[in-house]
Amino acid sequence: SGCPIRLNCSANGTIHIHDFPVQTVTSDSILINIPAKCGRSIHTLRQLFGQNYAPTSRNAILLQNCSTPITECLLPTTMVQTHFESLDCGPKSNNMSCYSERNRESQFIDYNNLTRTRCHSLFSAISTETFTNSSSVSLDVQIIQLGWWLEGNCKCSQYANCTRIVSPIGRPGYRCQCFEGFFGDGYQAGSGCRKASSTCDPAKYMSGRCGSTTRVGVLVGGIAAGACLMVGLGLICCFVRRRCTLKRRNRTKQRLCEATGISIPIYPYAEIEKATNSFSDKQRLGTGAYGTVYSGKLDSNKWVAIKRIKHRDTDSTEQVMNEIRLLSSVNHPNLVRLLGCSIDNGEQILVYEFMPNGTLSQHLQRERSEGLTWPVRLTIATETAQAIAYLHCAMIYHRDIKSSNILLDYNFKSKVADFGLSRLGMTESSHISTAPQGTPGYLDPQYHQDFHLSDKSDVYSFGVVLVEIITALKVVDFSRPQNEVNLAALAIERIGKGCFEEIIDPFLEPHRDAWTLSSVHKVAELAFRCLAFHRDMRPSMMEVAAELEQIRLSGWASSEDNITASSEASSCSSSSNISEKPLRPELDANARGPFALQIEAGTASIKDFSPVSMQDSWPSEQSSPSSNSLLGHI
Repeated sequence: SGCPIRLNCSANGTIHIHDFPVQTVTSDSILINIPAKCGRSIHTLRQLFGQNYAPTSRNAILLQNCSTPITECLLPTTMVQTHFESLDCGPKSNNMSCYSERNRESQFIDYNNLTRTRCHSLFSAISTETFTNSSSVSLDVQIIQLGWWLEGNCKCSQYANCTRIVSPIGRPGYRCQCFEGFFGDGYQAGSGCRKASSTCDPAKYMSGRCGSTTRVGVLVGGIAAGACLMVGLGLICCFVRRRCTLKRRNRTKQRLCEATGISIPIYPYAEIEKATNSFSDKQRLGTGAYGTVYSGKLDSNKWVAIKRIKHRDTDSTEQVMNEIRLLSSVNHPNLVRLLGCSIDNGEQILVYEFMPNGTLSQHLQRERSEGLTWPVRLTIATETAQAIAYLHCAMIYHRDIKSSNILLDYNFKSKVADFGLSRLGMTESSHISTAPQGTPGYLDPQYHQDFHLSDKSDVYSFGVVLVEIITALKVVDFSRPQNEVNLAALAIERIGKGCFEEIIDPFLEPHRDAWTLSSVHKVAELAFRCLAFHRDMRPSMMEVAAELEQIRLSGWASSEDNITASSEASSCSSSSNISEKPLRPELDANARGPFALQIEAGTASIKDFSPVSMQDSWPSEQSSPSSNSLLGHI
């Protein structure tokens, strides 16, 4: 009865504040889970305005059934729509509005201002640590943050700071927090603040003021004996450690052989350290989500790429084993090749073949060259698609396809890299119920919502790469207008309006000849189908690879077949004279080596969902993605 903030405990052990479950309680806030729900009365939010707690101004309240739209939300509309695309509340409830506290100096949301918005339904909420103008924000979706306090004047412990609070109804309140180095809750009525310290220092001990009559000689003798004991134990530990290291190396090699099924070189850590010059920054090639890659030379005196995995718990070892097993089980000319590994000194290191021309992303962003010609870009796209299709035939999903994971060798031949996020595919209704892993801007919007893994998730990511190849624009760029931050959404919107030529990379000179213009349009239409919101409407990677191969081969035969196309620059409102026919590739077994065998076995036909030309609008009944559905998936 004397507790100002009452929490309810359900039969299954869940903590609630009224009808809402509590997720976390900290020294200054309470995080409440508000699942997205249609038709929930806005007055339900009143339960979260208590005598000692209230929603802070760092929340964005999502409302529905509003008679007038709310324009004063500090979160971008596309960022809000990203997380609630799949929930349909009916045609009368789709006018979602976002409410944020207008008074920036207020610590809490004003309930009266909230109810004056003429909205009738509380849909959900989004909590963020800060609302700034920066391009990066950290959001807690379906979470509302409550600030809490005790009423009255400060009643903190002697060694605690007092933070004064003004409640939403104007009453004074406070919170306490112990000074640094002190422990406790900081309140006078609680445990207060205490510091663990000894009252007996060495000077007092030597003078006998600590209640001891020990002589200096006995003290020195004890220290000497202890030192001898420590040295002896150290020598024993070194001997045991050396033996354990040898045994661990043997077990590691045996484990690797069992995991991969083949024998790969296992390098000592000292040799890896020497090859990278002690992991010098001068030899660093790049840093990713799971580690840093360095260049170096090993026993063959050839350059290799050495990936040093970041320190993680048990997942790290499983990650390395997974990558070794996958890379060792596949063999394709357009997949990066694993040359060896090292798991010594608590380090986990993989050795790959070296790609001297860097990544596709670096060339598209003009970081390593002035730009790639269209035939080179088309060849890279075709080879990459064939590699991914090969993985899918082996029921392996990459899950992190992006331009920075497409490496280029001396001849600009593509190699798909970074299998750190790969998972073996499973048939029928298999899925992975974990948070989506991948890179913003490339992630399948449906996988982002339902966590269902399929080969079509890779198809979507590859569609984004195709748009990158054509436009040379960044996948996520906050310097662009708000509705153009996401490249996939921008491309879909431009293609849907027949205005795609506005964002084609000028370096490609698409109007230099008929084949270039026609092939760029065909690849853009293929990317459009890959970006379909519903995964069932996307083509398979086998179909994508076959279509790209046919487009690439058409360039070789263009002079012989007298393919003609309009090369005049057309405005957004004009129509192109280029006629597109359904693509139905028929490749023989000798066309593209091992990949052609996969096509022969698994490809029946490729549906053409494209309009007549890139300048024509896309009929709504075709299997095209909605620009609204992808607007916020970054």
